[in-house]
Amino acid sequence: MLREPILKQQRNGLLALALASAIGLTACSGKDDSATPGASMTETSGNVNPTTEQESPASFREFLEEAYAADMERYPLTATYRGIKTNNDKWNPVSEPFQQETRELNQARLQQLGQFDRERLSPSEQLSYDLYKLNLERQLSSDEFRHHHYVIHQFRGPHTAVPSALINIHRIADRQDAEDYIGRLRNVARYFDQVISQMAIRTEKGLLLADWQYPKMLESAQNVIAGAPYDDSDTDSTLWEDFKAKVAALDIDDQMRQALLDEAETVLVNVVKPAYQRLIAAIAQQAQAASEDDGVWKFPEGDAFYAQRLRWFTTTDLSADEIHSIGLSEVERIHDEMRSIMQKVGFEGDLPAFFDFMREDEQFYYPNTDAGREAYLTEARAAIDAMRERLPDYFGLLPEAELVVKRVEAFRERSAGKAFYQAPPKDGSRPGIYYANLYDMADMPKYQLEALAFHEGVPGHHMQRAITVMLDDIPEFQKYASFTAFTEGWGLYTEELAKDMGFYEDPYSDFGRLAMELWRACRLVVDTGIHSKRWTREEAIDYLVENTPNSLGDSTRAIERYIAMPGQATAYLIGKLKIMEMREKARVALGEDFDIRDFHDEVLKDGPVPLSILEKKVDAMIERQAG
Repeated sequence: MLREPILKQQRNGLLALALASAIGLTACSGKDDSATPGASMTETSGNVNPTTEQESPASFREFLEEAYAADMERYPLTATYRGIKTNNDKWNPVSEPFQQETRELNQARLQQLGQFDRERLSPSEQLSYDLYKLNLERQLSSDEFRHHHYVIHQFRGPHTAVPSALINIHRIADRQDAEDYIGRLRNVARYFDQVISQMAIRTEKGLLLADWQYPKMLESAQNVIAGAPYDDSDTDSTLWEDFKAKVAALDIDDQMRQALLDEAETVLVNVVKPAYQRLIAAIAQQAQAASEDDGVWKFPEGDAFYAQRLRWFTTTDLSADEIHSIGLSEVERIHDEMRSIMQKVGFEGDLPAFFDFMREDEQFYYPNTDAGREAYLTEARAAIDAMRERLPDYFGLLPEAELVVKRVEAFRERSAGKAFYQAPPKDGSRPGIYYANLYDMADMPKYQLEALAFHEGVPGHHMQRAITVMLDDIPEFQKYASFTAFTEGWGLYTEELAKDMGFYEDPYSDFGRLAMELWRACRLVVDTGIHSKRWTREEAIDYLVENTPNSLGDSTRAIERYIAMPGQATAYLIGKLKIMEMREKARVALGEDFDIRDFHDEVLKDGPVPLSILEKKVDAMIERQAG
């Protein structure tokens, strides 16, 4: 056995390094003890050496649990998201010393992992071993390009992450939670200073965003510090409104309530506002050197970075050219299926004319009013309720957590994506949330409503994530592993599964399902087009408008997302195609003994996995059931 548990060694190593440093580098990626240097041990400068005498750890599971607990200390916002109140007043660090420390810690953990004899582990532990090893290797490989990653962009970044996390993640159930909320407000200053430092590194290396991205970031950041108490407005700012509402619901005396409100107001005005102003100034300054080019091919080693992003997100070795070719082929296939829908509804004209009809006819859209938005949310909830009734026929594992449907908040709706999902924590303190972006109802047609609700809700991401978080027989890290092709491939797979389950009875709704799949096929074309083939933003937008029924606004926002997040959008269809391939393989191999519930449970029961491991899991299932 190791002489000390791994977690204790990791904590002691961090502590020793922190004490050795005359200055307390404690900044976190969103929470900060700016008033108390050195108060947090979540960030240090120096080497991490968890142990000097390497013996066999007590157990493999203990090693994983202790490493996970150490990570939750190092990433406080992530811990909050997962229902763990560790350093609940701080943010995840983004500073250069922290990133170097993380690399050294991952190298040490990879070495520690080698102490275990994989062959002596149980089959489930062997899977955990493979996933943990792969996860460490992926992170170390990605670290080579860490400065190529945008620390802030118009689609997602600290400027919107701060209010989004405090409003949607940081719950206030008691006085301590409220004080932690204020602590996070106070620590915005150090967090943003770290972000600004990271921006400076990217400016020096020429790793800049495109010029059109900066005004969008500036607008979103300004929105956060608009309203009371930042100015004399009669309207509360989004954070002030949130904090007041949460504190109002606390069971505390009026004197304590007022003290909390007074302190929060002071911090908002004297800490948060100046921090945002510094960030806004840094964004404006970097904008002066912005690039006119859109793809990451413009970066030094841009092609190698994009290849790494494709491997990361698809969990395959497919090249940009191969992915582009798959996309073109899938676009052609789906266009042919859409022509069949055209014949079914009696439309006279070609496919581009049908696209125009679907974009422009008012019958397919709710009014761009609050009433129209509420009607959309009501219908989405009804679709999810109808789906819930049929789940037991197709799944053995079912989610326990509640699922709610919400509109994306006003402060971020102009820059946020079309729809997304937020998973519940293990403790059940929050529901799973399907967010629909209803800023412009022209971007949210009725005929796509079902497919979108099934993708983000059930049997899509909520089914997947709410089940995974409740699994007791897998290590905690495994529940939150990041394999986008699996996660988003599942979401897209369930859109087609819903047709097998009897949904999309209206031909136009079935067209909407195809339109959603077409959208993901086009992503393979435009993402590789932008980042590998040097397409411009305008060329990519034109491709979507010409080849999909989506609006110009929808197409524009999508392309701007793909530019900000290179490679991510390719994972959806690549993952879905693999899941469909595996299902067909199992169906053919097992014949009459094939049970789709067994297949779905096998896919979901171990949490997110790369596509290669998913294939091995399904092959093992086939072998077991074939006897």
